[in-house]
Amino acid sequence: MKKTIYLTYAEPPSGVFSSQVVDVIQFINKELNCNIKLVSFISLHDFQKHKIAIKNLLPDALVFPMIPKATYWRFNSFLLWLICLIIRPKEILARNVIATNMALKIRGKSSVKKVCFDGRGAIAAEWKEYDVKVVESWKQEIDILEKKAVIESDYRIAVSEKLVAYWSEVYIYNGNDHVIIPCTLNSNFIPIIPTKDEILESRRKLGFADQDIVLAYSGSTAGWQSFSILYPYLSNYLKIGAHYKILFLTTEEENIRKLELEFPGQIIRTWVTHAEVPGVLMACDIGILIREQSITNKVASPTKFAEYLSAGLPVLITENLGDYSNFVLKHKCGFVVNGNEHPNVETTSIEKRTKMIALVEEFCTKKSYLKQYEKLIVEISK
Repeated sequence: MKKTIYLTYAEPPSGVFSSQVVDVIQFINKELNCNIKLVSFISLHDFQKHKIAIKNLLPDALVFPMIPKATYWRFNSFLLWLICLIIRPKEILARNVIATNMALKIRGKSSVKKVCFDGRGAIAAEWKEYDVKVVESWKQEIDILEKKAVIESDYRIAVSEKLVAYWSEVYIYNGNDHVIIPCTLNSNFIPIIPTKDEILESRRKLGFADQDIVLAYSGSTAGWQSFSILYPYLSNYLKIGAHYKILFLTTEEENIRKLELEFPGQIIRTWVTHAEVPGVLMACDIGILIREQSITNKVASPTKFAEYLSAGLPVLITENLGDYSNFVLKHKCGFVVNGNEHPNVETTSIEKRTKMIALVEEFCTKKSYLKQYEKLIVEISK
């Protein structure tokens, strides 16, 4: 069976890596009888620890140290070329802009005939809008590198229709050689509809009363999460009454501390393992996806959207957030707001939770996109 490489660059193991890289490879290999091998270039910093973590997730993965200094990323293409001389892959699926440019450099100069760009967002826009900490030389040429990845790749994966529209507008991509596959739940997701007693028990463990209305925020505190606009927005709910509570599943952040001081007893912030998240979200009534109107957010596919639905929660979402704002309107699974609207949030019934979980099964699992994965494999194998 011929091999295909899935290439990552400068991306250490994490929850996202496990879900969007390892689980995707395992899913395609199992469901489509493929032989995709992970090749990861990671930093020398904590290299051995990260290598062990990746190998624990995917034992046959090949993990290599990046040549020191990110500015020398092109030299890693030579090592990639040597790897391809041994493995003899015909295709490379490359996860980000730099990995794709590495693959493009050896296409036609090795066994590799096709390169697929796995586009996770508008990277050049994200680096500029949120001052992402990368080496200056990358910032100066990221537009060129991203355009090359979009235009010169043989095939593309996009996380949203909005991302393809962005490619068309900015990089004049006018083709149809792509599939839309948003960020999805892990393949081991098992839909479980909680009972009323289970919900109440989860609430009590966190200190919520039975009659409380609980809004949930789960995720990082990175710039695009828009904490500066979350503070005033959420304040308006907390002012309604002490029965409005907010659960933050995240690390400490300045605006969260301000809310804790201003609304004592109404804010709970905690951090749990990925496996514990569904049980904690069960205690809540609605998930929060309030973000500013940046290019980064307009083309995004937040993993938290599917996680909220999988826990039975409708979603309070800003307009123009990837493809999900329209999804919420179409499927009536929450509220779409312009940043100033505060719809009436109520306790979420078992019936509504059941509907949310049915939606996530239909639209947010990897099996939901089996046809797209199949089309991807067929197209890059031609």
